[in-house]
Amino acid sequence: MIKYLRSTQIDKNRWDNCISRSVNRRIYAFSWYLDLVCPGWDALVTEDYSSVFPLTHHRKWMINYLAQPFFAQQLGIFSIGKITEPLVTEFIRAIPGKFRFVEIHLNSVNTYASTEGKTTLRVNYELDMTPVYAQLTGNYAQNTRRNIRKAHESEITCNRATGTSELIGLFRENFGKKEGKLNDTHYLVLQRLIDHCLMNNLGYILGSKTKTGTLSAGAFFLFDQERVYFLFAASSAEARENGAMFLLIDEFIAENAGKNFLLDFEGGNDPNLGRFYKSFGAFAVSYQALQLNRLSKTAERGLYFIRKFRK
Repeated sequence: MIKYLRSTQIDKNRWDNCISRSVNRRIYAFSWYLDLVCPGWDALVTEDYSSVFPLTHHRKWMINYLAQPFFAQQLGIFSIGKITEPLVTEFIRAIPGKFRFVEIHLNSVNTYASTEGKTTLRVNYELDMTPVYAQLTGNYAQNTRRNIRKAHESEITCNRATGTSELIGLFRENFGKKEGKLNDTHYLVLQRLIDHCLMNNLGYILGSKTKTGTLSAGAFFLFDQERVYFLFAASSAEARENGAMFLLIDEFIAENAGKNFLLDFEGGNDPNLGRFYKSFGAFAVSYQALQLNRLSKTAERGLYFIRKFRK
C-alpha cells in the first residue's frame, strides 16, 4: 500500500536507508539533498519504506503543482527491490489529486508507458571510469585531443584553489546572463548546496586558470559511492578558444582513472553538450520526463507564469 506523507510525517532515517540501499541510488533523492533544493517536500512511500517517491511541490496563484527542482536531474521512484513498470504506474497514479499539474523527471530505471499523462525522453551521458587512463584517452575524439593540446600551449593549469562564489560568479557573468533561467534564489540554493557538500567532503571544485591566474573554467564534482556527478560547471568566453574546460575534464579523468565509479555528466539533452560529453568517450543513457495536466481550462492560463517565475 502506498501512503502520501506530508513533509513533517516523513521518517527521514527510514527514507535515507531506502535511498542508500536502492537499486537505482541517486544522491538527489537523499533527504538532506531534497531539503536543500526543495524545502518542505512531501512523499509517497510504501508502508515499510522499501519504495519511495519524493513529491517536490510548489504553489502559485492557488495552484498546487509538482516541478523538478533545479540541481536535481533525476528523481522518481527509488526502491530496494526490482522496479517494474506496474510499480512506477502505481506510484504515479497515487500522486494526490490536489497537485493539479505535474512536470517532473523520473530516473533512468523508471519506465512509465501509461496513456495518463505525457512522457518525453531526455538524454544523460555517463563515463565508466574503471579503465586505466590510457584506455580512457584512447576513446577521446580528435577535437578533444586538439583542445587539450591547445590548453597546454596556452599554459592553462588546473587546481582546486577555486571557491564556490568564484565558480558561481563565472557562470553568472557568462552563460547565466544569456540563459536567464536562474535567479538570485536559485544561486543562493546552489551556493548552500555546494558549500554543504564541500564541508562534508562530498566533492571538490576544480578550476582551470590562465597563466595570469584568471579563472577560465571551473566545475564542482559531487561524489556518491559508485557515481560522481559533474554537478555544476562554468566557463568564460575565452575558454572556447583556449580549451580550458577540455583540460579540466581531462585532469579529472587522469586523477581518477581506474576507479570503480561512473562519471555522470548530468546532461546531453542539448545536442552541443551531448557531443561535448560524447567526445570524452561517454555513453548516452535516457530517462523520462513526465507531465500530467489536471488543470481546468481557466487554470491553464496560469501555466505560462508558473513555468516562467517558479522558484
